[in-house]
Amino acid sequence: MTDIVAEKLQLLPDSPGVYIMKDAQGKIIYVGKAIVLKNRVRQYFQSGKNHSPKVRAMVARIADFETILTGSEVEALILECNLIKKHRPHYNISLKDDKSYPYLKVTVQEDYPRAFITRRILKDGARYFGPYTNAGALHESLRLLRRLFPLRSCKHMDVDRPCLEYHIHRCLAPCTGEVDREEYAAMIREVCLFMEGRTEAVEKELARRMADAAEALQFELAARLRDQLRAVRKIAEKQRIVTGSGDQDALGMARSELGVCVQIFFIRGGKMVGREHFLLSGAGEESDEAVLSAFLKQYYHQAAFVPREVLLPCGLEEQPLLEEWLSGRKKSHVQVLCPQRGTKRDIVNMAEGNAAKYLADEAARLKQANAQTVGAMEELGRYLRLAKPPRRMECFDISHIQGSETVASMVVFEDGLPKKSDYRRFKIRSAEGKPDDFLSMREVTSRRYGKAAPEELPDLIIIDGGKGQLSSALEIIRGAGHLTVPVVGLAKQFEYIFTEGESDPVILPRQSQALYLVERIRDEAHRFAITYHRKLRGKRNMVSVLDHIEGIGPKRRKLLWDAFGSLAKIREASVEELAAIDGMTFPAAQAVYNFFAAQALLHGQAAEKGVQPVANRV
Repeated sequence: MTDIVAEKLQLLPDSPGVYIMKDAQGKIIYVGKAIVLKNRVRQYFQSGKNHSPKVRAMVARIADFETILTGSEVEALILECNLIKKHRPHYNISLKDDKSYPYLKVTVQEDYPRAFITRRILKDGARYFGPYTNAGALHESLRLLRRLFPLRSCKHMDVDRPCLEYHIHRCLAPCTGEVDREEYAAMIREVCLFMEGRTEAVEKELARRMADAAEALQFELAARLRDQLRAVRKIAEKQRIVTGSGDQDALGMARSELGVCVQIFFIRGGKMVGREHFLLSGAGEESDEAVLSAFLKQYYHQAAFVPREVLLPCGLEEQPLLEEWLSGRKKSHVQVLCPQRGTKRDIVNMAEGNAAKYLADEAARLKQANAQTVGAMEELGRYLRLAKPPRRMECFDISHIQGSETVASMVVFEDGLPKKSDYRRFKIRSAEGKPDDFLSMREVTSRRYGKAAPEELPDLIIIDGGKGQLSSALEIIRGAGHLTVPVVGLAKQFEYIFTEGESDPVILPRQSQALYLVERIRDEAHRFAITYHRKLRGKRNMVSVLDHIEGIGPKRRKLLWDAFGSLAKIREASVEELAAIDGMTFPAAQAVYNFFAAQALLHGQAAEKGVQPVANRV
């Protein structure tokens, strides 16, 4: 868990909403909903013993998260489905829909109807509900429907005994006569009423049937109807996120020490499809009315779409003028409203709450970022007793396998952040073929600092290694005349920092930002070094395949590699393309082609690719 995640966990509200998980690159990897955001999100970062492998893998990648407050769980569900549809996160179930809209089909023409999703409307007497613009929301609705009503899901009725669905109380087993046609038909009527949104009628029907069953001493049936009634009442709550069939933009505004934030909720077809926030400069001393008016003019001047209604948190003096201007842009009537009550006011309040939360999250993020960068840099300088904070730090690492393909990396951090434009990598020559980290470190520091001017030196040099690597680097750096630049060694095991002339290491506190900064620098140097090492090793291994071809020596191998750049392109080249390279003969080109054609045959790929050795061509 990152520090910024830990900070945000303390700020989570008790309200329902949607949470959006992001990785280190800022990519959305998961979108979920919760009745209580604080409880649900915190569950991910507690003990992972009860988590599935998928959840554990996701949590390991979470570097940041966002939350969107909603008014109810149903609102959160609708918003969650829309966000999943838009972003297709890696750890969410993603449905690949075609251009047709999905419908919910209830086969009322059958003796025992079914309910399922379809994209084809047939004149077969069935009832169709839709279209739905979000297939994910429809699938969730169907799952909810089957939890409420034990409908049959199988296509065939010719069975001898009930299936598992019956035993887990998910089906009434009409296939084996466990329920009569009249009772099943009554349930289908309730399903259709529920899909029409007439939940009050469903409740009345369920209550009536429950009372009749209890009066007839059918207590098991009455208990089942009672559970259905409770579930329907729980679901049938007010969905404030749905405002009708029109298009609306709902604006909310909040202020803090960071400035002014305006949040826009985009509602299309009665459903919230997204949001956007804008930070305004120079608005600190302006009134809310002036800020909103200026924002509306600037935003809708360049906006590609103007909705039917614009909902504001407060009235504007220029409201009639803005309506006229926006209507001209849209070519139809546009209303600018300041709702005082009802659903529209609830949505505006939701936008204001999210604007305020964004400013709070941004303040926490800036505070944490400052602690991790400049604050950590200053803290490290104090622990190492440096004359000034190390604004520029250079870190070196060595990578090899038993002395082969020995490389070194140099990464640069300025003000606590990586400066990748100054990264350097070195191919070590002195220690090739023999594992000697000390000799390698002397070579790389000599190449970097041997002829460096004083103004080119960093504020701190970090050597990834213990006393031995540090001594090797100091021998070169001090020998080059750089007597004042601080040089330290970072031990791999316990992150002990060894300094020049001191036998005891500097041990940074385990929870200090200085330690986290040093670890980030060390890890980045290791990543950069091992990436370069793997690249060289892979290049060598790929080229070595050509050594098995008769007539291809070191010179022709280099010619092939320089001409095509990869083994895959050499494999795909024709005899004519191979022979066209300067230094290649037709027999040599034919040998290369036949070599890879024979490999394809051995791996069963010849039939797929249509490749045959030259000698076998007709």
